[in-house]
Amino acid sequence: MPHAPQHYGGDSAGLICGYLLGGDDPPQEVDTAQAAEWLAAPVAGDERFVWLHFNLSHAQAVRWMERHAGLPEAFFDALKDRSVSTRIERDDDTLIAVLNDAHFDFAFEPSDIATLWTGVAPRLMVTGRTRALRSVDALRTAVRGGHAPRSSVALLAELMRTQASGLVDIVRGVTQRIDSVEDALLAGRLDHKRARLGVLRRLLVRLQRLLAPEPAALFRLLQHPPAWMRPDDVQELRDSTEEFSVVLRDMQGLQERIKLLQEEIAAAVQESNSRSLFVLTVVTVLALPINILAGLFGMNVGGVPLANDPRGFWIIVAVVLAFTAVAGWLALRSPRD
Repeated sequence: MPHAPQHYGGDSAGLICGYLLGGDDPPQEVDTAQAAEWLAAPVAGDERFVWLHFNLSHAQAVRWMERHAGLPEAFFDALKDRSVSTRIERDDDTLIAVLNDAHFDFAFEPSDIATLWTGVAPRLMVTGRTRALRSVDALRTAVRGGHAPRSSVALLAELMRTQASGLVDIVRGVTQRIDSVEDALLAGRLDHKRARLGVLRRLLVRLQRLLAPEPAALFRLLQHPPAWMRPDDVQELRDSTEEFSVVLRDMQGLQERIKLLQEEIAAAVQESNSRSLFVLTVVTVLALPINILAGLFGMNVGGVPLANDPRGFWIIVAVVLAFTAVAGWLALRSPRD
């Protein structure tokens, strides 16, 4: 089969890349016409399969899959479903996987996560996305470089392992950012760290919510796999899901660490506010005697005491100082105690 030209944005049917895999031959690039011809004429004893990766933003992508891929209706229902949590389900002899991955230009924002829909059959694996994703692009690069999984399930397991590796990189990046925030907190710099920690915590919560495989569906699949799946394929799929579990546990630890840092920052901010409020209270108390006496002696009425006494000003100053000293002693006594 001749090599097909690759179009990253999608060809006339929205195909980003297509490969004929399996057997002893190296990966062969195919286009939608060649893939449709190969799928329409199965050969007995041929263990090869086709991997087709579509851009679902293309209007013709879903139509081509409906005409030529032979996928069950449940796969197309999953494309329309709003539930995008990670899961792998079985529909007769087809595996339907909804996976979530980081954008190709991931910037540690909660919105930088998108969904990858996957359909796996004995002779076909179809993946589709609306945004460029890291893991599937890394898998495409590996296959183009000569890596050829022996079956469609092995390719799915390889995709999930690639996603787990990408999550490890994300966890490592989040850890570095938390370390920098913690160092700044220890140095006493409180500028904007609470907002940064909040973004990281929302990112981890979203990743954990979207990426944690649904245990019930996965358990049913691993206990009752399709008849065409080999035991080693089932084991590979089980191992790849266990790698997800390890990364998710690391995410839980990071969430607890962020929570403790947020509580520490909140306590430091509250202590700073309390000190500011205390200073304001002391200043107000110290200014109270002079304000009261100034208000009394400033009234334009008769009978103001010491009005004709040449030492009246100094007497009033002494009275104000005395009252101020008493007020300061009363205000400062309780904090020292």
